[in-house]
Amino acid sequence: MVWVYTLVATVTAKQPKLARLALEDGTIFRGISFGAMKTGDRGVGEVVFNTALTGYQEALTDPSYAGQILVFTATQVGNYGICPEDVESEAPQVAGFIIRERSAIASNARSRDELSPWLASHGIPAIEGIDTRALVRILRTSGAMRGVIGLDETMSDSDLIDLAVKSPEMSGRNLAEEASCPDETPWAETLGLWRPMARSGNAATTSGGSPLRVLAIDCGGKRNIYRHLADLGCEVTRVSPDVTPARVRAFQPDGVFVSNGPGDPAAVVVLVKTLKEIAGEFPMFGICLGHQLLALALGAKTWKLPFGHRGANQPVSDLIRERVEITSQNHGFCVDEASLEEAGCEVTHVHLNDHTVAGFRHREMPLFAVQFHPEASPGPHDSSHLFEQFVGLMEQSRQPASD
Repeated sequence: MVWVYTLVATVTAKQPKLARLALEDGTIFRGISFGAMKTGDRGVGEVVFNTALTGYQEALTDPSYAGQILVFTATQVGNYGICPEDVESEAPQVAGFIIRERSAIASNARSRDELSPWLASHGIPAIEGIDTRALVRILRTSGAMRGVIGLDETMSDSDLIDLAVKSPEMSGRNLAEEASCPDETPWAETLGLWRPMARSGNAATTSGGSPLRVLAIDCGGKRNIYRHLADLGCEVTRVSPDVTPARVRAFQPDGVFVSNGPGDPAAVVVLVKTLKEIAGEFPMFGICLGHQLLALALGAKTWKLPFGHRGANQPVSDLIRERVEITSQNHGFCVDEASLEEAGCEVTHVHLNDHTVAGFRHREMPLFAVQFHPEASPGPHDSSHLFEQFVGLMEQSRQPASD
């Protein structure tokens, strides 16, 4: 059975171009196109939702959303335009964007563009006028599913549904290498360059006085992660996920960071093998996909969540510090707790909504990881101390052994 939802805006400056969202279960939503006006190589992907009230720029440019059509649950989107300082990568990474209502104005002194032309310039299809509440209820009940944004009026509803059904599933997809930066890319920006109120503390250095060298394995890392590390005085160099153990050792880093990124962690086979070989040789820190990859390298397992955790208000219990932190999250896979403990790790953070693993550390190795984003921009910032924890591990590993 095909369910059709129609909820479109009635007041427009000119004749709107209609668009459709077709889900693999046969559901059709009708709305108005406001991004790319022609069907290109985007518009097909896993349909997921984000519950944040702000931060649409950061979400749209987060490489972790590669291969996904993003639904924003906020009532209205686009009111502060596009601010170059707030994006997390060079361009929008999503396969498509869906909202209830687009703001008629963009009021922000830092804005340099508006949402609609910005998405169009990057070929991203987008729909407004959709009942996003009804759409999210479907995804929460049935789980994230494949979908297609239809801009081609010659295609029937059944054609779009068939296209969604035949599109690749997220499970088994290795998207990390596609989302990575050019190999061996140095990072220079600090938080201070982008945030006037950024913290200015003592630079992280080795016992010899030189900056701590962080080798960041970039699987689609957000800019603000690297800004946090640089703000603490670290010298950051990014490498691609196909980096070899020999190359990591030749770099002689003080620490290895594994970034966030898109896709199924179990499909990133080469990097998991590399991490398994070098585990314990350097202090290591992983975020989001990096959290999952480090767990797999240690022998744990991962599994796919029904509809994932995506938003800026995700409550996490820090079991070590005995406090609750509000976190920003964006992931569709999770680490299995039992297999993690069998791998010699202990759970350090638990998601309070469903009690899934949100962080762990190894009992013997200088290695820890979290499933959420401590660098969160626009927020919250409860967990930014984790970057200082990583710096502390690196500083401790460089201290000369006592007699």
